[in-house]
Amino acid sequence: MALENHSTVDEFILLGLSADPHIQALLFALFLVIYLLTMTGNLMMLLVIKADPHLHIPMYFFLSHLSFLDICFSSVTVPKLLENLFSQKETISVKGCLAQVFFLLMSGATEVCLLAVMAYDCFAAICHPLLYGQKMSNLLCKALVWASWALGLLIAFFNILSAMNLDFCGDDSIPHYSCELPSLFPLSCSDVSTSFTVMLSTTVPCGLGTSFLIFFSYARIVSTILSISSSSGSSKAFSTCSSHLTTVLLLYGSAFLRHLMPVSGSPLELIFSVQYSVVTPLVNPLIYNLKNNEVKIAVKRTMRKIFPLLTNHIQRLENSLIP
Repeated sequence: MALENHSTVDEFILLGLSADPHIQALLFALFLVIYLLTMTGNLMMLLVIKADPHLHIPMYFFLSHLSFLDICFSSVTVPKLLENLFSQKETISVKGCLAQVFFLLMSGATEVCLLAVMAYDCFAAICHPLLYGQKMSNLLCKALVWASWALGLLIAFFNILSAMNLDFCGDDSIPHYSCELPSLFPLSCSDVSTSFTVMLSTTVPCGLGTSFLIFFSYARIVSTILSISSSSGSSKAFSTCSSHLTTVLLLYGSAFLRHLMPVSGSPLELIFSVQYSVVTPLVNPLIYNLKNNEVKIAVKRTMRKIFPLLTNHIQRLENSLIP
């Protein structure tokens, strides 16, 4: 049934991070800089991984998809946040809100699945180095990535399908800067039990299942590292997965804390939400750049390739303009 037949509310009010116009101006500048840096950092990772043959291995294949997901994750919420901060209108249509819920669920669920896949990749590289090529074949890597995307899409589809049957009337204020599914339940004047059940039965198994896979992989990794006699060998093994572990702790820690809290719009709730939806996509490229020498070297190689090409192109343009 069409959405208009279900809803008596045409738009929601996003109460955002602050009602003070002066603070909103500062927040607009801050989040604009964060968003531009997020786009630049993740696009740079995609470019470097694509351009450098040395990075055409499973670890960086997964990392390229993680960078693309971070671009999607940030783009779902930050542009609308910037629009509301700039215009001080702070509204979003019901359709726009449901679309935001869908893409947040899809990108978030896909990302946690991909992080579990990357944990398995670290496990295979450290615990079975001689069999790594067999365990992480190109076909398996592609299958794991597409399975992550498919699972994320299914979770988002089932949740949004049930959410579209909700009636929204009366209160239209969301104590948040973006639309998340738990925030919509208190605004519905119809029975939310079906939507709530769908949300629990899809997101909880995904979160707990991927958490278990990551925990199991790192338990085996730690056991293997401790059995390595040389300090240089154990240090090299740990550096292989330290960037991924940092990303996991940032995303899972803030996401779990955010969704364990009741929907209230409290400052702590908003801080955790900003952490996993805005800050984590920003810092992921920095984490992999700072902790991974291969990425640093690849970035330098790519820059050396790009800048001479740009210089030569500019020189040719200048020569063509000279009569």
